[in-house]
Amino acid sequence: MPKTILFLYGTLKYGQSNHDRIADQELIRPAETLRLYRLYGLGWHPGLVLDKEAGLAIKGELWAVDDETLAKLDEYEGVPHWFSRSEIAIADLVGDVQAYFFNGPVPDDAPSGDVWPLPA
Repeated sequence: MPKTILFLYGTLKYGQSNHDRIADQELIRPAETLRLYRLYGLGWHPGLVLDKEAGLAIKGELWAVDDETLAKLDEYEGVPHWFSRSEIAIADLVGDVQAYFFNGPVPDDAPSGDVWPLPA
């Protein structure tokens, strides 16, 4: 059965607070995006947004996820309202990789960076 490749950058990553939601899936490897995105700190979780003008290479992990887990993750992430799942450009990979993008307004004072958790 084919699996969806997800780029995970926040609380679902290995060692983070919600990793148990994907712990039984396949970690492929660490990865970075092209310099087209930015992570914002939104309290206890990050939000990924497209930022073509001042984008950073976001650090994260690639995971192969089955359809059942993907459906549960979509529900957890509030797709399509809170987050949307769409294609993301990975620096050294040509292929279909998806990530969760934040759909809400980013507060003007939200901290940003290229890795979660954001450095203090």
